[in-house]
Amino acid sequence: MLGVGVASIAVPAGIRAQAKPKVVVIGGGAAGATTARYVAKDSKGEVDVTLISADDKYTTCFFSNLYLGDFRTFESITHSYDKLSSEYGVKTVIGYAQGIDTAKKAVSMADGSSVPYDRLVVAPGIDLKYDSVPGYSKDAAEIAPHAWQAGAQTQLLKSKLDALENGQNIVMVPPPNPYRCPPGPYERVSMMAHILKTRGLTDSKIIVVDPKPKFSKQGLFMEGWENHYSGMVEWYGSDVHGGIAGVDVNAGTVETDLDTFEGALLNVIPGQKAGAIASEGGLTDDSGFCPIVADSMRSTMDENIYVLGDASIAGAMPKSGFSANSQAKVAAMNIRGDLLDSKVFPAKFSNTCWSLIGTDDGVKVGAQYAVEEGKIASTSKFISQTGEDSALRKTTYEESLGWYDGITTDMFG
Repeated sequence: MLGVGVASIAVPAGIRAQAKPKVVVIGGGAAGATTARYVAKDSKGEVDVTLISADDKYTTCFFSNLYLGDFRTFESITHSYDKLSSEYGVKTVIGYAQGIDTAKKAVSMADGSSVPYDRLVVAPGIDLKYDSVPGYSKDAAEIAPHAWQAGAQTQLLKSKLDALENGQNIVMVPPPNPYRCPPGPYERVSMMAHILKTRGLTDSKIIVVDPKPKFSKQGLFMEGWENHYSGMVEWYGSDVHGGIAGVDVNAGTVETDLDTFEGALLNVIPGQKAGAIASEGGLTDDSGFCPIVADSMRSTMDENIYVLGDASIAGAMPKSGFSANSQAKVAAMNIRGDLLDSKVFPAKFSNTCWSLIGTDDGVKVGAQYAVEEGKIASTSKFISQTGEDSALRKTTYEESLGWYDGITTDMFG
């Protein structure tokens, strides 16, 4: 096992003798695509980089709520890997990575092929713990979509939202901690309320049955819901409803100790864990996520593997697209240090999470991070304040649009 605090390791003579060392990246999201691009770009062709993705396009979970709220098109949040290949020489393998042979240093694919590596980056995002909500399942998600893995589920939720009639309610079950994008469920509530309001469905409500007693940016969201959607959003924390006994997606009900809530649309977001390849590769601990060495994002389970993004246990950093992108740059630097003896600087990380509450009403929360006592710790924080004027909120929203354009360019070229 690799000791905490190790920044880099000696490069085996066999790697030095190769024409090009091989870096394989599993997962083409904010962590994986960014790592592939930065290793390829900064190594100037001296490293052979392969990106493995289950799909030939990537739909971002971040900003998918804006698609639900009619602020974005689906096409605008969907991206290809073409520039990674054409501009940076990244090889793209479309298929399912189903295993990691750490002895042979190879990724086994569902089609029977294998992809060898000298360094492996595992960035598979999340898998869903469907049974964390009694009565929910993968099949049930086709009736009550979670839409927490962007793509077809996002489109399914959108179609169900757009089909609602006046007086029909939405019931959301947010996930328990820890989960991808802490403010995300509540931005989604805002965007769904925006659709109800703009389409005149003023007799409809959104009922949020939360397994948590509090949530990210709670004061900001509560203020925004009252300002924009007064009487349309009801939030019940776990200390009020007493526990979720089960969901019945066919009946459209969520049963709690307090009451049984009924909706024409159920949006159930279950608990989460690291993507399956991480556990199958022996990279997770009892939490279901992957412990890492804080100053490099290297797995504590295998010194040749890095784990990034939502799958990792990254100290004080939330699971977000911005976090994943930030971690990828630290990992890419350390990978080049491993393979090319390039200089490795002390790790620094950052994150901002923007949320849109209503038209031009954007809020944000974020922090800067550094490694302290072997863990990623926050060194400074910021958050929007209640009562801010509309001009500042509009500026915050416009800032988020610029960030989205910037990060997707940083990911895909």
